[in-house]
Amino acid sequence: MFATELVIFDCDGVLVDSESIVCRILAEEMNKLGMETTAEELDEQFSGRPARDCLLEIETRYGGPLPDAYFGNTERRIREAFHSELQPITGIEELLDHLLQVNLRSCVASSGSHEKMQLTLNRTGLFEYFDGRIYSADDVSRGKPHPDLFLHAAQSMGVEPQHCLVVEDSIAGVTAAVAAGMPVVGYSNHPVRVPQLEEAGAWVVNDPMAVLNYL
Repeated sequence: MFATELVIFDCDGVLVDSESIVCRILAEEMNKLGMETTAEELDEQFSGRPARDCLLEIETRYGGPLPDAYFGNTERRIREAFHSELQPITGIEELLDHLLQVNLRSCVASSGSHEKMQLTLNRTGLFEYFDGRIYSADDVSRGKPHPDLFLHAAQSMGVEPQHCLVVEDSIAGVTAAVAAGMPVVGYSNHPVRVPQLEEAGAWVVNDPMAVLNYL
């Protein structure tokens, strides 16, 4: 194993517990338009993927452009839920504090937009850990499961891919890290997802501090 010089974190589901909120609201708004789905189905289908790719799939399912009200209602409800419900992943602050103590650099590389990450990371008190080192799928032409975002983050931080450790919770994210030539730890508390993450090429943990075993 190469010595780790940089830990690259996904955001949703790894730093902030946002995915269940987003999938719940998306499912409710899609059901209003006659697209029968569940939060669990959307989590399986969209986890870790750029919003633009998810939107294209929803529009395909709907059969055309979505009504303006869909976007307004969805965005408003997600923002309101983030302000009232969003929490950091349990144990993530302890891991980030440890990385600071041992002077190991970290950054964020997420399929979410910069605007969304600024909201969620500030809301959970994690923004200062990564200020100036936040990378979005909006920064590259291809998001996860392609390797472009992780390679962009590594290049921006001046670290070779083999010296990065990625922390991910989605199949798309693990696939992207493996394609980038980076070792990857999969974080999940969902027993069903563990073998999927392992099959995609990740070591899997259910406690953020266990990431330290793979540095």
